[in-house]
Amino acid sequence: MPDAQRSEQLIAELPPPIAAFVRAANLGDLHALLATFVDDALVNDQLQDYWGKEAISAWAAGDVIGERLTLAVVKAVEHYGHCIVTAHIDGLFDKRGLPDPLVHVFYFSSFGSKIVKLIILRNQSGI
Repeated sequence: MPDAQRSEQLIAELPPPIAAFVRAANLGDLHALLATFVDDALVNDQLQDYWGKEAISAWAAGDVIGERLTLAVVKAVEHYGHCIVTAHIDGLFDKRGLPDPLVHVFYFSSFGSKIVKLIILRNQSGI
Protein backbone atom coordinates (compact mmCIF):
# COMPACT_ATOMS: atom_id res chain seq x y z
CA MET A 1 0.00 0.00 0.00
CA PRO A 2 1.19 3.54 -0.63
CA ASP A 3 2.13 5.84 2.18
CA ALA A 4 -1.00 6.60 4.22
CA GLN A 5 0.00 10.22 4.75
CA ARG A 6 0.36 10.80 0.98
CA SER A 7 -3.04 9.15 0.40
CA GLU A 8 -4.65 11.44 3.00
CA GLN A 9 -3.06 14.47 1.33
CA LEU A 10 -4.45 13.42 -2.06
CA ILE A 11 -7.91 12.80 -0.55
CA ALA A 12 -7.87 16.30 1.00
CA GLU A 13 -7.22 17.77 -2.46
CA LEU A 14 -10.18 16.00 -4.10
CA PRO A 15 -13.44 17.81 -4.83
CA PRO A 16 -15.61 17.66 -1.67
CA PRO A 17 -18.15 15.01 -2.78
CA ILE A 18 -15.39 12.71 -4.01
CA ALA A 19 -13.30 13.15 -0.87
CA ALA A 20 -16.45 12.40 1.16
CA PHE A 21 -17.03 9.21 -0.85
CA VAL A 22 -13.47 7.96 -0.26
CA ARG A 23 -13.58 8.80 3.44
CA ALA A 24 -16.99 7.14 3.89
CA ALA A 25 -15.79 4.00 2.11
CA ASN A 26 -12.64 3.86 4.22
CA LEU A 27 -14.67 4.32 7.42
CA GLY A 28 -17.27 1.74 6.40
CA ASP A 29 -20.04 4.34 6.73
CA LEU A 30 -22.87 3.36 4.36
CA HIS A 31 -25.07 6.35 5.25
CA ALA A 32 -22.28 8.86 4.57
CA LEU A 33 -21.33 7.07 1.35
CA LEU A 34 -24.92 7.19 0.03
CA ALA A 35 -25.17 10.88 0.95
CA THR A 36 -22.49 11.66 -1.66
CA PHE A 37 -24.80 10.63 -4.56
CA VAL A 38 -27.79 12.29 -6.23
CA ASP A 39 -30.97 10.20 -6.03
CA ASP A 40 -30.76 8.97 -9.65
CA ALA A 41 -26.99 8.46 -9.82
CA LEU A 42 -25.30 5.71 -11.79
CA VAL A 43 -22.54 3.49 -10.46
CA ASN A 44 -20.91 1.07 -12.86
CA ASP A 45 -18.61 -1.30 -10.99
CA GLN A 46 -16.69 -3.74 -13.18
CA LEU A 47 -19.20 -3.37 -16.06
CA GLN A 48 -22.30 -3.84 -13.86
CA ASP A 49 -24.78 -0.91 -13.65
CA TYR A 50 -26.44 0.24 -10.42
CA TRP A 51 -29.00 2.99 -11.08
CA GLY A 52 -30.44 5.09 -8.26
CA LYS A 53 -29.88 5.12 -4.53
CA GLU A 54 -31.70 1.85 -3.81
CA ALA A 55 -29.46 -0.13 -6.19
CA ILE A 56 -26.37 1.82 -5.12
CA SER A 57 -27.21 1.11 -1.48
CA ALA A 58 -27.41 -2.64 -2.14
CA TRP A 59 -24.14 -2.57 -4.11
CA ALA A 60 -22.33 -0.50 -1.47
CA ALA A 61 -23.65 -2.57 1.44
CA GLY A 62 -22.30 -5.75 -0.14
CA ASP A 63 -19.28 -4.77 -2.21
CA VAL A 64 -17.91 -1.78 -0.30
CA ILE A 65 -19.04 -1.85 3.32
CA GLY A 66 -19.54 -5.62 3.51
CA GLU A 67 -16.09 -6.32 2.10
CA ARG A 68 -14.53 -3.59 4.29
CA LEU A 69 -13.12 -2.07 1.13
CA THR A 70 -10.44 0.57 1.60
CA LEU A 71 -9.02 2.94 -0.99
CA ALA A 72 -5.47 4.23 -0.68
CA VAL A 73 -5.38 7.04 -3.23
CA VAL A 74 -2.19 7.08 -5.29
CA LYS A 75 -3.19 9.52 -8.04
CA ALA A 76 -5.96 11.98 -8.78
CA VAL A 77 -6.53 13.93 -11.98
CA GLU A 78 -9.22 16.46 -12.81
CA HIS A 79 -10.12 16.25 -16.49
CA TYR A 80 -12.74 18.52 -18.08
CA GLY A 81 -14.86 18.62 -14.94
CA HIS A 82 -14.43 14.94 -14.11
CA CYS A 83 -12.21 13.49 -11.42
CA ILE A 84 -10.22 10.32 -12.04
CA VAL A 85 -8.94 8.66 -8.87
CA THR A 86 -6.45 5.80 -8.93
CA ALA A 87 -6.32 3.78 -5.73
CA HIS A 88 -4.83 0.65 -4.28
CA ILE A 89 -7.72 -1.47 -3.02
CA ASP A 90 -7.77 -3.68 0.04
CA GLY A 91 -10.46 -5.39 2.07
CA LEU A 92 -11.78 -8.75 3.17
CA PHE A 93 -12.55 -10.05 -0.34
CA ASP A 94 -10.84 -13.13 -1.78
CA LYS A 95 -7.49 -11.93 -3.15
CA ARG A 96 -6.40 -15.23 -4.72
CA GLY A 97 -5.11 -14.60 -8.22
CA LEU A 98 -5.24 -10.82 -7.88
CA PRO A 99 -2.19 -8.59 -8.28
CA ASP A 100 -0.62 -6.85 -5.31
CA PRO A 101 -1.28 -4.01 -5.23
CA LEU A 102 -4.77 -4.30 -6.68
CA VAL A 103 -5.31 -1.06 -8.61
CA HIS A 104 -8.72 0.36 -9.47
CA VAL A 105 -9.57 3.59 -11.23
CA PHE A 106 -12.66 5.53 -10.14
CA TYR A 107 -14.10 7.86 -12.79
CA PHE A 108 -16.28 10.39 -10.96
CA SER A 109 -18.70 12.89 -12.49
CA SER A 110 -20.30 15.33 -10.12
CA PHE A 111 -22.87 18.09 -10.31
CA GLY A 112 -22.86 20.68 -7.56
CA SER A 113 -22.09 18.93 -4.30
CA LYS A 114 -23.11 15.39 -5.33
CA ILE A 115 -21.80 12.54 -7.45
CA VAL A 116 -23.95 11.79 -10.50
CA LYS A 117 -21.86 9.01 -12.03
CA LEU A 118 -19.10 6.69 -10.87
CA ILE A 119 -17.41 4.14 -13.11
CA ILE A 120 -14.97 1.74 -11.45
CA LEU A 121 -12.51 -0.34 -13.45
CA ARG A 122 -9.59 -2.53 -12.53
CA ASN A 123 -6.46 -0.93 -13.92
CA GLN A 124 -3.90 -3.13 -15.61
CA SER A 125 -1.11 -0.56 -15.53
CA GLY A 126 0.03 -1.42 -11.99
CA ILE A 127 0.45 2.05 -10.50
